[in-house]
Amino acid sequence: MTTIFEPARLGPLTLRNRVLKAATFEGRTPKALVTDELIEFHRAIAAGGVAMTTVAYCAVAPEGRTERRQIHMRPEAVPGLTRLAEAVHAEGAKVAAQVGHAGPVADARSNRAPALGASRRLSPLTGQFIQAASEDDIERITAAHADAAELAADAGFDSVELHFGHNYLISSFLSPRLNRRRDGWGGTTEARARLARQVAEAVRTRVGTRIAVTAKLNLDDGVRGGLKPDESLQVARLLQDDGHLDALELTAGSSLLNPMYLFHGKPPVRDFAAAFPQPLRTGLRVFGRAFLKHYPYEPLYLLPMARTFRAELTMPLILLGGVTDHAGMRRAMDEGFEFVAMGRALLMEPDLIERIARDESTESRCIHCNRCMPTIYSGTRCVLT
Repeated sequence: MTTIFEPARLGPLTLRNRVLKAATFEGRTPKALVTDELIEFHRAIAAGGVAMTTVAYCAVAPEGRTERRQIHMRPEAVPGLTRLAEAVHAEGAKVAAQVGHAGPVADARSNRAPALGASRRLSPLTGQFIQAASEDDIERITAAHADAAELAADAGFDSVELHFGHNYLISSFLSPRLNRRRDGWGGTTEARARLARQVAEAVRTRVGTRIAVTAKLNLDDGVRGGLKPDESLQVARLLQDDGHLDALELTAGSSLLNPMYLFHGKPPVRDFAAAFPQPLRTGLRVFGRAFLKHYPYEPLYLLPMARTFRAELTMPLILLGGVTDHAGMRRAMDEGFEFVAMGRALLMEPDLIERIARDESTESRCIHCNRCMPTIYSGTRCVLT
């Protein structure tokens, strides 16, 4: 029987348990650099008992941020990242950097640079056109992922998580809906997976076994014509066979077209509206429910889709989505998942893992109201504490 609260291997790492803090943008980098507030956010999570906490979001290029206040990986970021890693290590945990390129999810107006995607299309987020990534863009961004991973390793990070989900750039290449290319990067599933595989190889080649390398991959985009579980499984098999990743974290949804498919629970439409100025505030109140759809919350809500991946793959898998208590962790382990990842529950209670380890009957106080989601603009937090 897999034990949750004993040391476990993830690639070259030995983690103190099998619970990871999932990447959730912290909203604490106003100048695109690490702050004391960001360090304290992750130090508290580490002190609360997780095996590894994930810093999000670390863009590999300036135009790869969802907006300009996010970290983009460059030499100036290393001193702050080093301090963050040291603070997490002092609490006995490991630290990962989620690295990637936001692609079509990027706010071109905020970044003052065009958003890139697999194909040209109008952005529903900004009303501006997303440009199709050129061959030069693809080459540059692939190299930038390797550079970012090396910077993370140099800063003392233990792992990088490559963002292949949520219709960010690489996910947009995987999506049949967003990828309309007729060159070697579009068409078949294998061709659409080419960029993900190329990035994973470039990162592994650069960092070797200095750090662990994982990837976040959509089970399902949650939109008509998007990536579905059967094709996603094909992509996962290709990534597994390439052998460049130490684990896959299974996720879902599209930050571009259907974000609530990942979160599940009540859509916080009014809270999102309040976070924006007029006239966008009124627009969100009137039309927000068309974009922020309601998917009822239940524990381990991604498990039904993820089971097929566990049955078909041999590589380590990380289960995300509705993991809040010992019973859920135990069920995930019993079904063969090597690790679980938690997000919202740890925003409310950073010490939840430590308390569960002491008392298996401990229940999370998180009610999955999702009102934490709009706080990414002012410092991600639980508004009920």
